[in-house]
Amino acid sequence: MSIFVDETTKVVYQGLTGSQGRYYGLLNRDYGTQVVAGTNPKKAGTDVEGIPIYANVAEAKEATGATATCIFIPAPGVQGAVLEAAEAGIEFIVAITEGVPAHDEAYFYNKLKRDFPGTRLLGPNCPGIISPGKTNIGITAGHIAKPGGPVGIVSRSGTLTYQALYELKQKDIGVTTCVGIGGDPVPGTSFIDCLRAFEADPETKAVMMIGEIGGSEEEEAAEFIEHGMTKPVASYVAGVTAPPGKKMGHAGAIVSGGKGTAQAKMEALAAAGALVGNNPTEAGELMSEIVAGL
Repeated sequence: MSIFVDETTKVVYQGLTGSQGRYYGLLNRDYGTQVVAGTNPKKAGTDVEGIPIYANVAEAKEATGATATCIFIPAPGVQGAVLEAAEAGIEFIVAITEGVPAHDEAYFYNKLKRDFPGTRLLGPNCPGIISPGKTNIGITAGHIAKPGGPVGIVSRSGTLTYQALYELKQKDIGVTTCVGIGGDPVPGTSFIDCLRAFEADPETKAVMMIGEIGGSEEEEAAEFIEHGMTKPVASYVAGVTAPPGKKMGHAGAIVSGGKGTAQAKMEALAAAGALVGNNPTEAGELMSEIVAGL
């Protein structure tokens, strides 16, 4: 199985008529994703290579039965796009856009939790989600992902999301679902959300978790791994050599005092029973050992 999305998921692309939205929307359709509509109030009634464009998400959902959206809207418009999708009754929102103001993220994160509990947000500033061989929503290169399980992947880093997929494919290990949650300060979906979903998925037998410096998400995930998971976890935390107090990469990757360091996160994960690699390749090798013993 896969978590959150599968081959039956129908997706609206908010921003399909823009250059990036068009490129990835068509690429995802070629992969097999059911890209059923795009939105642009100024281009309603037109199409992008056969994909109809509607004025808004509500109209697109009514016409197509879509349950998911993928947002390729410039940062200032992401808040409006997320809320438009939620108000239309969309169940799964993937926000690819980076550079979304933190106060906007905090606002729509809390509004979704309060007013739209049936809607899940992934991102912003994330590569999206791929269930290899079934569906690809976002910007992940489908050819680096091997279908068939038994491993689930969750990663804060976009680049390391791709690396994790590549490392496993090189070892002929398939993936049920790979989720890039993004590294912004207010992610819509957390490590724990994904770990809980993988724990409940019968086809996911083990999980690879990729973290990075900053925040406390990895330590919180470690506690969940220790008390809430029966499946083995291999992990890697980027940023071992990052100097304290320096922003590294993006808004979520900042270390304050002794908190949020890669070493502290690695120690917490190891204490929780996860296998911890010192680099992505080593994490892949650890997962290979786990899979061999399943």
